[in-house]
Amino acid sequence: MKNYVKLLAFLGVLAMVSLQSCKKDTEKEIAKTEVVPGINLDFMDSTTTPNNDFFRYTNGKWLDQTDIPDDRTSWGSFHELLKKTDDDVLAILSAAMSEDKDMMSINIRPGSDQEKAVKLFKTIMDTTSRNELGVKPLKPYLSKIESISNINDLQNYLIEMEPLGGGGFFSFYVYAHTKNSNINAGYLAPDGLGLPDRDYYVKEDEDSKEKRKKYVAHITRMLQFLGYTEAESSEQATDILAFETSLAEPRMDKVDRRDARKRYNPRSIDELQNMVPAIQWNAYFEGIGVKQMDTVIVNEVNYMKALQTVLSQNNVETWKSYLRWNAFNSAASLLSTEIATANWEFYSRTLRGAKKQRPLDERALQTVNGTIGEALGKLYVDKKFPPEAKEKAEKMIQNVIKAYELRIKNLTWMTEATKQKAIEKLLALKVKIAYPDKWRDYSELNVAGVDEGGSYLQNMLNASRWNHQQNLKDLGNPVDKSRWSMSPQMVNAYFSPAFNEIVFPAAILQPPFYNYQADDAVNYGGIGAVIGHEISHCFDDSGSRYDKNGNLNNWWTDEDLKQFEALGKDLADQYSKIEVLPETFINGPFTLGENIGDLGGVTAAYEALQLSFKDNGRPENIDGFTPEQRFFLSWCTIWRTKSRDNALKTQIKTDPHSPGMVRAVQPLLNIDAFYNAFNIKEGDNMYLNPEERVKIW
Repeated sequence: MKNYVKLLAFLGVLAMVSLQSCKKDTEKEIAKTEVVPGINLDFMDSTTTPNNDFFRYTNGKWLDQTDIPDDRTSWGSFHELLKKTDDDVLAILSAAMSEDKDMMSINIRPGSDQEKAVKLFKTIMDTTSRNELGVKPLKPYLSKIESISNINDLQNYLIEMEPLGGGGFFSFYVYAHTKNSNINAGYLAPDGLGLPDRDYYVKEDEDSKEKRKKYVAHITRMLQFLGYTEAESSEQATDILAFETSLAEPRMDKVDRRDARKRYNPRSIDELQNMVPAIQWNAYFEGIGVKQMDTVIVNEVNYMKALQTVLSQNNVETWKSYLRWNAFNSAASLLSTEIATANWEFYSRTLRGAKKQRPLDERALQTVNGTIGEALGKLYVDKKFPPEAKEKAEKMIQNVIKAYELRIKNLTWMTEATKQKAIEKLLALKVKIAYPDKWRDYSELNVAGVDEGGSYLQNMLNASRWNHQQNLKDLGNPVDKSRWSMSPQMVNAYFSPAFNEIVFPAAILQPPFYNYQADDAVNYGGIGAVIGHEISHCFDDSGSRYDKNGNLNNWWTDEDLKQFEALGKDLADQYSKIEVLPETFINGPFTLGENIGDLGGVTAAYEALQLSFKDNGRPENIDGFTPEQRFFLSWCTIWRTKSRDNALKTQIKTDPHSPGMVRAVQPLLNIDAFYNAFNIKEGDNMYLNPEERVKIW
C-alpha cells in the first residue's frame, strides 16, 4: 500500500557579471536598489569578482543573509518560488472552503473535480479523526498478512494489494511501449524498499553504514506502534534489513537503471512463468484485472530471477515481517500525527537533516497535487496565470529550437546523416505550456469528505484503486499523448522520451525563471535555459536512444555514437571530480543526463538570445551589465542554493541532478561566451583550459 498515486513519466529538470576592468563601476551599480525586473542587485557580492568566484559574486549577499528554514533541507530560488506558489494555491483553497458566502470569491460546483480536491485536502487536515483512529485503519491489512501461511496466500495478498498501490516484491503498471510508443504495454518492476536507494543497502561507506543502523532503529521504534515489544521490534527490524538487502542486491545500480535498453526485456507469460515459477502469473494478472496480455516488459530480469530464489526458500515468517513493515511504512504518513511525525523524523530529519516539519497545510497540498492535481490546477490557472505569459513563452521556445537546429548543423563531430536524424527529431518535438488542453476526468474517483465519514487513508486508497483502474483501461490501447504528467501548479518541467515532448507547467513561468516584463537576456538566462535543458534531454545519454516518434531505436551511425559517448564520458569525468562535501563527490555517470541538459540548455539559450538581437536589435546595458552578462547572471541566480549536509549526501546517492550550486557554475566553465563576457583569463579561478572544456550540443 503506497501513500501516493503512481505517475509514470520520464521527467527531466529540475530544474555573470561585469568585466574586471569595470569593477569599480559595477560596485556602484550593486549598491543600487533593483529597478529593472529580473535581477536583484542587492543579492550580489562586490567584494569578489566573477573571475574569482562567480557563484558568490552573483549570490554572495543572499548566501550570507539567508538561512535554510528549519522545515526545509535545501533553500534557493527554486524553493522560494515553490513556497510562493504553494501559498497562492493555499489561498485559493481557503477561498474555496470559505463558509462566508459574502467573502467567498471561488464557487465550487457540488460533485465537481474541484470539490474532490477540496474534500481530500480537508481529510488530510482532519488530525482529530486521524489521531482517534491511530493504526485502526491499517489493521484489516495487517490481519491479511498475519494469515499468510504459504506461497498461495502470499500471491492472493499481492493480488489484493496491487490496486491499492502494491503489497511488496514487484509491481505492475501500464505505459507507452518502449519500441512502439503509440500503444500502451504492461510492465513488471521491482517494488520499492524502505531506504531510498540500493546504495544504502550495498555500499560500505560510513554514511551508508550509519544510515542502515539508524534505519533498523527506526523500524524498531515504528513497530512498537503496532503493539510489539521493543525486543520483538528490534529482532524483526534486523530481519527486515537483511531481507530487504537480499531484494536490493540483485537490482541494477542507479547508472544502469538510466539505460532504457537494459530495462527493455519483453517476455511472454510462459517465459515469465519459467523465470519465476513460484508465482502463478496467469492467475496473478487475471486477479489484478489484466485481460488479454501475451507479453509483459520486465524492467529487471536479474531481480526477477533472484526473486524466485527468495520465494523458493519459503521463509514465511520473514515474508510476513517484510510485508507488515512495507504496509505500515507506506501508510505511516496517513495515520495519526504521532506516527506521521515518527516517520518524518527518520526520512526527513535523519536522511536529509530537516529540523522541523513543514506546516500541515503545505504537506496536505503536496498530497493533493500528486493525487488529483489537475482538479486543483483548474482553480490555479483561472486565478494566477496571465495569458500573455504563455504567448511570450511560446515564442521563446521556438527561438531556442531554432538555435538548437543551427547548433546541430554546425557540429564538427557529427556526420551529415546523423545530423539530419537529429534535426528531424528536434523539429518533431511537441511542446506543452502552462496547462492541458484537455483536463483529466476524475468523475469515477470517489473522495469522501470529513462530514461523510471520509478519512485520509481511505481516500488515498480510493485514489490508488482509481489510478490502477485507469491504468488498466490503457493496456493495449492507443496512447493518449494529450495527457500531462504534472499539474499546472507544480514548479517544474520535464521531457518525455516516449512522447518526444517538453512540458512547462504554469507555475514555473514566474520569476526568477521567467518574467514577461523583464529583458530578454534575463528570460533567456532563466526559462530560456530551462527550455534548452529540456530540449537537450532529447539528446542526452538516455533520451538520444529514442527516435523522433518516441521509440527506443538507434538512429546514430556507429562512429557518431562512439564520438557522442566519448564526449559524454569527458563530461561525466569532469563532474566526478567535484567534491561537494569532504569525501562526497558527484557521481558523473549518474548525473550525466542532467549535466548534458544544463550544458546544452545554457548554450542553446545563449544562441537563441543572439538570434533575438538580430530580430529585435541589441539592447543597451542595464545597471552597468551587458546583455550577455545579464544572461549568465540570470542562470546563476535561478540555481542559487544552500543545502544541509545530510540533504547533500542523500541527493548525491538518489538524485540524478547535480546540486544547485554546481549547476549554477559548472556548465558555464565549458562555454567560451562566458569567458568573453567577463574577460576570464588563464590564472583566474573560473578558468578551465580550452582542451578541458566539453562541447556536445
